[in-house]
Amino acid sequence: MHFINKVYTNTLEVKQSKFIAYLTPYAEFEKTLAILKEEHPKARHFVTASRHLNEYSQIIEASSDDGEPKGTSGKPSLMVLQGAKIINSGVIIVRYFGGTKLGTGGLVRAYSDAVNLVLNKADLLEYKEEIVKEISFSYSNIGKVEHLCMECDIDIVDKIFATDAEYKIKSTKENLENFIKKADRLISI
Repeated sequence: MHFINKVYTNTLEVKQSKFIAYLTPYAEFEKTLAILKEEHPKARHFVTASRHLNEYSQIIEASSDDGEPKGTSGKPSLMVLQGAKIINSGVIIVRYFGGTKLGTGGLVRAYSDAVNLVLNKADLLEYKEEIVKEISFSYSNIGKVEHLCMECDIDIVDKIFATDAEYKIKSTKENLENFIKKADRLISI
């Protein structure tokens, strides 16, 4: 599976209709849609499709035809994202009508092509599932533990200072296993 970490855009023209596709990280999806609606007040449609992982690692999908004939825009756009195994991302296609009706087949092709164009332009990053662990250790080991976190590419999500230092850490399974091996005598899980 793949994801993106910034917004990409590309434009397709079909019979004077303009399809401007924006591929965006899911966290910025709603904000980007609101901005685009302000920036393109004369656009006829804002077709959307998105895929993201919920807290149970299930893929949640959504799409909207935004006034285009049912099934001709949102669903084909979503199918392109599915085919490319894109997650935690969304696509917004801004359409300016050019005066010529494209028909259902033409719309499906145009929206699919617009999403493919923006995907081809994007730097896709490989998704690796991250695991969250809670660790505790004595205050005297804070420097060593934080150094090992940096060395093993571990994100420190939260720090609580009680009787011992308690950290919530997050990374891939491989990185966490490597960290736990190296920090074995310093921490308790």
